[in-house]
This record gives sequence, C-alpha cells and structure tokens, in this order.
Amino acid sequence: MATVETAARLHFGFQNLSLAHERLYGSLGVSLAAPRLQVEADPAETVAADHEAAREYARRATDVLDVPGATVSVTEALPRHIGLGSGTQLALAVYAAVARAYGTDPDVRTAAPALGRGGRSGVGIAGFERGGFLVDAGHPTGRFTTDRPADGEWQVPAVVARHELPDDWRFVVAVPDADPGRSGDEEEASMRSVIERADPAIADRISGVVSRRLLPAAAGGRRSAFGDAVAEIGRLNGAWYADAQGGVFRPPVGTIVDELSDCPAVTGAGQSSWGPTVYGLTDVDGADMATEAAREALDTAGVDGDVLVAPVRNAGATVRGGAVESE
Repeated sequence: MATVETAARLHFGFQNLSLAHERLYGSLGVSLAAPRLQVEADPAETVAADHEAAREYARRATDVLDVPGATVSVTEALPRHIGLGSGTQLALAVYAAVARAYGTDPDVRTAAPALGRGGRSGVGIAGFERGGFLVDAGHPTGRFTTDRPADGEWQVPAVVARHELPDDWRFVVAVPDADPGRSGDEEEASMRSVIERADPAIADRISGVVSRRLLPAAAGGRRSAFGDAVAEIGRLNGAWYADAQGGVFRPPVGTIVDELSDCPAVTGAGQSSWGPTVYGLTDVDGADMATEAAREALDTAGVDGDVLVAPVRNAGATVRGGAVESE
C-alpha cells in the first residue's frame, strides 16, 4: 500500500487576466497545514475507489502510468469547491499514491496536465511539491486566449518565487455555510467572461504590489506588510470578478472580510479563489482573538460556518510506501 498526505491551499489571486499582456494568469497562494487530505492506493487489476472524484482521477492515473488498475481509498478528505484547492490536491494525491503503489517515483508536474490540473493556476501543484508561499509565471497568452487548451496540452506554470513563511504565522480560515465556489463548466464560462473584459491597468497595479511590497515582505518575514499586500491583491482581483460574482467579494464574503479586517490581530483578510472561504493572517499570539473575530464575522453576515486556524505548510506532500519513501 502507498499513502499520500497533503493539505489545503489558499489562492490569493492572479497577476493578470487581460489578453493585452504577454502572460496570462500567474497565480499567488500559500500551502496550509490543515485541513488535510490522505489517500491510500494498492495495485489491482481494475480501478476501484470509495470516492467518486478519486475514482475518476484513479482512471486517469492508471492511463498516465500505463498500469492495469488500483484500489484507492480517501481516508481523510478536503471539503470540495470552497476555495481550498481540493481538486488539484486530490488529483495529485491519487496519482502519486497509484504511482508509488507500483514502485514508481511520481512526477506530479509532468502528469498534472493529463489529470486536467494546472490549466490556469500552478500554485496547487507547486504546493504539493514543496509547500510554502508561491508565485507562478502564468501561461503564454497566445496559447491561452479565452479558452484553455484540451487536457494534457499545456505545461504547468513555472514557479518564479517561493518563500518559507515564519513558523509562528497562522491563517484563520472561515468557511461560511454558503453555495460552493464555481467549478467545472460554470467556472470555465465565468473565467472566459472575465478575461474578455479584464482591464489591463489592474494587472499593472498588481505587478507593482507583488514586486515592491509582497515579495520583499515574504523574504523578510514581515507579517503586517505581507498581509496588507495580499489583501490589496485580493481587492484588485475582485475588481475583475465584480460582474461575475456580484461584487469585489461574492456575497456574503464581503461582510466577513470587512468584519475580520477590523480585528487588530488580523492582517490581510480576503477571499480564497471563488470562495466562499475567507482567510485572515495572524500569528500564534493573536490566534484566539482572530478566531473569535472570525466567528463574530460569520454572525454579522447572518450565516453559520466553521472556523479553523492553520500554520503554513512549508514542505510538500508526504508520500510513503512502495519502493521509496519521501517527504
């Protein structure tokens, strides 16, 4: 048996969604230590899985690896379609577990396109590989006009910056009981609509925030400056999405972000991906105050939900079993 353990990621936004620039997308995000995903796999003559999405990824993995089949179990799952990167982590974890079950060292970066991952953002794949805070290079705009190529016909964006963030930093994560974020065909249609109208001037502003504020703060471990820069990037991304999602943040996320931002222990509140997950950056000393603020923010927004506090995961997925073990 092979076992793979990985965890969620937060997506802070993209550097560019305008067709007027040479590179499209270019995502920014961070790997979290929780919530976690764990997958187990054994060699088999056919594909079997106790999880519908895992079964499809197992089929793709056996095709990529040219093996007859696998029995896959998801023993710990990430919540789906809430902005925590569950799809990419599950696809890569299933592939890595099946590969290792057959004694093969998995190459997730090469396999990801055939699994349907990395067509826009590369931070989930980079997080699976190495964890930490990540920025990817995006895709050539000429290849990725308003429609992405068919699965397998792209390369995962290269990592242009990675930093391990301080051990005492924490992200408070609020997950309201709201409609799931967009995925599949709905997400594709929304992204096409956004890209067709995206203002290139917003990308220019984001570029300045990334180069002059975010990256220096990450390199220096300056939490307040890092959080402020992340929050600004989130708001600028929201300006692109305002028509598609009903505002800079999708309802009821805007209320939660505003309330969480008012907490003195929190810096850098925002929406992860399409939401509805909201994050705020704090530290060990401020975690209790930030947690209470997140609960109060949910109450103010008039929704139930869950709140957790997670450290940054500064390492990649753990893969055990088969011929080799690695972390």
